[in-house]
Amino acid sequence: MHKQNDPSTIYVGVVGLGLMGTSIATCLLMAGHPVVGIAPTPADLETARDRIHAHLTKSHQMGLITETADHYLSKLVITEQYNLLQPCLLVVESTLENLAIKQSVFDKIEAIVDDQAIITSNTSAIPITELQKDRHIPARFLGLHWKEPSHTSRFLEIICGDHSDIQYAEWLYELSYHWSKEPTLVRKDIRGFITNRLMYAMFREAFHLVENGYATVEDVDRACRNNPGYWMTLAGVFRWMDLTGVPAYQAVMEELLPSLSNQQDVPKLMRQVVDNGGKGVVNQKGFYEYTEEEARLWRETFEEFDYDIRQLALKYPGNVVEEKIKAAKTASNNPKK
Repeated sequence: MHKQNDPSTIYVGVVGLGLMGTSIATCLLMAGHPVVGIAPTPADLETARDRIHAHLTKSHQMGLITETADHYLSKLVITEQYNLLQPCLLVVESTLENLAIKQSVFDKIEAIVDDQAIITSNTSAIPITELQKDRHIPARFLGLHWKEPSHTSRFLEIICGDHSDIQYAEWLYELSYHWSKEPTLVRKDIRGFITNRLMYAMFREAFHLVENGYATVEDVDRACRNNPGYWMTLAGVFRWMDLTGVPAYQAVMEELLPSLSNQQDVPKLMRQVVDNGGKGVVNQKGFYEYTEEEARLWRETFEEFDYDIRQLALKYPGNVVEEKIKAAKTASNNPKK
């Protein structure tokens, strides 16, 4: 079991350098890790360094890091050669959400790394227990579910499969604070983990409201932005109920839960968008229609918002009240003379 938690001494491998893989690598570099990035596809080999450089440059401009991009890039190796993963104590797989592809990648990783190395998968929904099948040492295999962009978000889920050693999960939990995360430890495997199960329940109800004529897409988005969008950065679901009165929520649940959607198939509106080739701002066609300029500006605005909301959220970490209590006690024990 690993004891050290100094990022500068822990080599980390990232396999898969697409959109998420490059932001994960950026996050790890910003924390001080030496990073070995494996690019399974030639396209990623050509573009990954530029993407990471852009992330680091923007992070420096926004004050997230104190050194320029080149300082962090000096600790980055990008390659197609899996054998360069040999010194890594941690490997993060971030390839396509396809079981066969992931299992093939895990085979290549296991053939190289030490038996004490932790292997993790950045999967959004595949149960970790399923990914552990046929692994050489299933106890050291866990899930690490990141949010895009990984280098600005506080979010991280650490997921145990049925055969994971909890000590490895707890080590990752502690290490992830060096990555500026407020991690969630999922001790029991379940499809979709925590955040996706919560979000997709909300997505399903959103489709139900639109498809049955209760509201438009714009109405639903506006309601989400101006209610849960306001408080969720500060308080999660259960804290919010504590803050605003638990009995009221019980009363509403008794009336509301029976009428919520429990649809099992993909919503009709979703199928229509996808069947018509819609991908969102990528091709200016989704639940909204975009001009090329609008799509570009939405991408840029999302990036600006992500940095701004990070700065606001950092003022209110998960232990904000504990820190205020500690500060008050310190002040009372050291009165001004």
